[in-house]
Amino acid sequence: MRTGRAASPGMLAAGGVPLSTERGKDEPREDRTTQGAIESLGTPEPPHVNQSPVHCLTVIGQIEGHLLLPSQNKTTKYEHVIPQLVAVEESPEIKGLLIMLNTVGGDVEAGLAIAELIAGLSKPTVSLVLGGGHSIGVPIAVASDYSFIAPTATMTIHPMRLSGLIVGVPQTYEYIDRMQDRVIRFISGHSRISERRLKQLMLRTGELARDVGTVLVGEEAVREGLIDAVGTLDVAMAEVLRRIEQREEANARALDDHAVRVDLARPIGQPAPGDGYASRGARRRSARRRRVALG
Repeated sequence: MRTGRAASPGMLAAGGVPLSTERGKDEPREDRTTQGAIESLGTPEPPHVNQSPVHCLTVIGQIEGHLLLPSQNKTTKYEHVIPQLVAVEESPEIKGLLIMLNTVGGDVEAGLAIAELIAGLSKPTVSLVLGGGHSIGVPIAVASDYSFIAPTATMTIHPMRLSGLIVGVPQTYEYIDRMQDRVIRFISGHSRISERRLKQLMLRTGELARDVGTVLVGEEAVREGLIDAVGTLDVAMAEVLRRIEQREEANARALDDHAVRVDLARPIGQPAPGDGYASRGARRRSARRRRVALG
């Protein structure tokens, strides 16, 4: 009876490749982690120190809701995206967010949840629609601080649809109407299009072969007020970096203003914290400046 033994570093794995040189064994740990994040989540991990301050979030394929879609479908899973957005908000290394969209839409509540989180971020956000940002992808596209669309990209606006068992009672239609109003209010509240115009585009007939709605291509989405500007990756990245710089300058000014208010609120003659060893002349000059400032 043959007994097995542990493989030594010099032994060969399947295919005649030494175990010590199998894929991933000699790769740096950070490279393997990043590769795993790209393969499993479709997005790189949050950047480390001395790397880009912008995190890229991709919304591709179909937005998956509470039901698991077939394995052949490319999906964006909300249970992957939501923790990423929380990590972006909490990480001090990430200064801004770039959202890349090429989606056909999907689950309404999952899409709205992602859109609400993007709209609630305190850091600068810029979205870029590439290929398509259809259906529930529209709220995600307009949820950012500023939005771009590629010249050849499209956005389809159509009424909400239900699949599966539908009970033919008035309450079902009222429920659909209320769900649709949630989407309409969000889109109009985060873009320049009015609710009335959005409903007109949503209920237009004669443009889609098997549905009602409207397809907007590039500049048309900008003219309707859905998207802010036409552009691609270079302008989108420049915009998010510009907003990061503006935010840091505003924070620096706020800190300076706060220091001035604290200095003016301190009684004249009282040294500032950590000013115990300041010279008498320096304290007099500081008091004189405060008297001048107070008038």
